[in-house]
Amino acid sequence: MAKEKSQFVCNSCGNVTSKWSGQCSACKEWNCIDEVKVQATTVTGKTNRYANYSGEVSIKKLGQVSAEKQLRTTSHINELDRVLGGGLVPGSVILLGGDPGIGKSTLLLQVSAQIATAIEPLYVTGEESLSQIAMRARRLSLNVDDLDAMAETSVERIISTCLQKKPDLVIIDSIQTLFSEQLTSIPGSVSQVKEAAAQLVRMAKQNKITVILVGHVTKDGSIAGPRILEHMVDTVLYFESDGNSRYRVLRALKNRFGAVNEIGVFAMTETGVKEVENPSAIFLSEREENKPGSVVMVTREGTRPLLVEIQALVDQSPLGNPRRLSVGLEHNRLAMLLAVLHRMCHLAIHDHDVFLNAVGGMKITETAADLAIIVAILSSFKNRYLPKDTIVFGEVGLTGEVRPVYNGEDRLKEAANHGFKTAIVPKANAGKWVKSLPIKIITVDQVNQVLDLV
Repeated sequence: MAKEKSQFVCNSCGNVTSKWSGQCSACKEWNCIDEVKVQATTVTGKTNRYANYSGEVSIKKLGQVSAEKQLRTTSHINELDRVLGGGLVPGSVILLGGDPGIGKSTLLLQVSAQIATAIEPLYVTGEESLSQIAMRARRLSLNVDDLDAMAETSVERIISTCLQKKPDLVIIDSIQTLFSEQLTSIPGSVSQVKEAAAQLVRMAKQNKITVILVGHVTKDGSIAGPRILEHMVDTVLYFESDGNSRYRVLRALKNRFGAVNEIGVFAMTETGVKEVENPSAIFLSEREENKPGSVVMVTREGTRPLLVEIQALVDQSPLGNPRRLSVGLEHNRLAMLLAVLHRMCHLAIHDHDVFLNAVGGMKITETAADLAIIVAILSSFKNRYLPKDTIVFGEVGLTGEVRPVYNGEDRLKEAANHGFKTAIVPKANAGKWVKSLPIKIITVDQVNQVLDLV
């Protein structure tokens, strides 16, 4: 019997050390090292976990490898296909994370039921029984007569079943419940998650099987387990929600077969997760007319332009240290833009509280929101409103210049399609093609020009 040994593994970067410490020496994170019990393995015999994957090694010249276009399989959900880059790629491994109860299992069960008419899926559950899965399918009115399912947590048995049945799609719900019989640590530990994922990735690549892994998340929103798990897979998707809202945003943080930061918008209903084909209308549905501090901008998430409302509230502060709070927007960016307003527009708001919010739970990180933030702050401070059919976007530099943003034409077309009549944009974004759009273009090249407009 091999003697058990203890290793200490970092949950953030996967660094392995022989003793515990409060800070990881590799990634410098604190309180992220866990003790893992491992059993020594021999090179030959049953204890070698890689024995089943031995074979001849083939080496080829990259110039002689045919770069064939990957044939994708549609999931029959357009928003999911958009986030994936066009559909499911054979042999790819997808990691789906999200808060408990947000709809991960519901979405994947719907995908399995709808895709069963074209390919052979296999739904593997480690958290629920098959009767619970069947009850959920009936509640969602899904046809699961041709859907294969199994309740199993041993990764070796799952792989053995997949090699015998040869399914086209395997859904694992969830990766934290699986365990490898070659390790003695408990399911969900760093070593078990890493070993189970490694074996499933190897199976997917060798047999051209698409694998979707459901991952738990920690209290800070990151996927539980070692950070190396996100490096091993081809695509990382996050299911996000804003509090008690029924709308869900599926975001791609990593995608080897499509655009990164692409999003899909869904609505949680009694009959399951439904896709939202026009998310801009959802984000603007509750916008009131002619209110100071309210401005609409056009942001881009991946390849999709979206209309988002930016709200600002500027009020006299009773405190000696005024508050600066932003929700859905970068706090440091807000501080920089307030300094630009003070220096270039001679706007004295150093004794005012400034609150900023991106309506609808959106998280905007691109610099195209700079001009909209400044207009919203000016509108609230001066108690003047912009017309409801006006949109604003542009980047603001430290010297007060308004710089152009990429894909300005697509942003203006999206605004025109939703009935907006006026656009305040950087001068460089107003090309000759804007004459063909049914929208009035107001160009600015300095931030102090915006003060006169408001």
